[in-house]
Amino acid sequence: MGQALWRLPPRQQQQLQEELADRLTESGGGKQDQGRNGGGGQRRHPQHCYSPDIYHLLKTRRGKEQRGFIDLEMLPPELGITILSYLNATDLCLAGCVWQDLGHDEYLWQGLCKSTWGHCSIYNKRLPAGFSYRRLYLQLDEGSLTFNANPQEGISYFMSKGILVDHPTELAKFIFYTRRLNWKMLRIYLDERRDVLDELVTLHNFSNQFLPNALREFFRHIHAPEERGEYLETLITKFSHRFCACNPGLVRDLGLSPDAVYVLCYSLILLSIDLTSPHVKNKMSKREFIRNTRRAAHNISEDFVGHLYDNIYLIGHVAA
Repeated sequence: MGQALWRLPPRQQQQLQEELADRLTESGGGKQDQGRNGGGGQRRHPQHCYSPDIYHLLKTRRGKEQRGFIDLEMLPPELGITILSYLNATDLCLAGCVWQDLGHDEYLWQGLCKSTWGHCSIYNKRLPAGFSYRRLYLQLDEGSLTFNANPQEGISYFMSKGILVDHPTELAKFIFYTRRLNWKMLRIYLDERRDVLDELVTLHNFSNQFLPNALREFFRHIHAPEERGEYLETLITKFSHRFCACNPGLVRDLGLSPDAVYVLCYSLILLSIDLTSPHVKNKMSKREFIRNTRRAAHNISEDFVGHLYDNIYLIGHVAA
């Protein structure tokens, strides 16, 4: 796709910088500084230091009749993908009209697809002749917009295009590695597809993580509902079992169980609301939190519960 720009020796760098400064001065209509104040007619070094890479790009552009922008093909491939990754599908199509070679670069579109939608069933299939990653990118973008309006229609669109397979594991991986799905629509979909939710929970690895930090990571992927109800209870129950499965040593040393973790998670959520809500005037103290929590979880040590309080107090809400 792109070509690497090699650095030049120091002496040639200085020569190129001086030549660039002269050309910029001439094009701007400014007067050249002949260095007469010190005599000898020596040229002063330019005050602005221009990289030889920039000079090379400008020189190449002059060779193309000074029209258009600097060609992204002259940049390293990683930099070109980074620049284009900030554009949406419409802007990428417009960019493809400007940089036509990039618009037909399949490696570029493949990188853009996999950096935004990390897992799709079609990635693991044998691609047919004439397959286009550019077309796939536009389909993925269209499907994501459809999902954010209606989750069921969005998933149906992906399946109709052969992008996804109707299997809970494949759907869970797609959700886990995708950045463009609306969390409210995602919550509606997971509430209806509990089999996908089960697989999504198993993709999390909470090994050697402190309980509040693990809960924050969990709620970053699977957003908690705004009100307490059956769906929130289901999420916490699944998280509790997964946390214990990932930390057998911690379960053994601290005497934790899925039921105990369930109680601690609810305590952390209530404490988060208490400490962060501006409507709560009298904040819960550390001593009160330890006393209330140990009433429900007798086997948990006082020091461990105290560390839970410190984490919420210093870092903040577990489901923000």
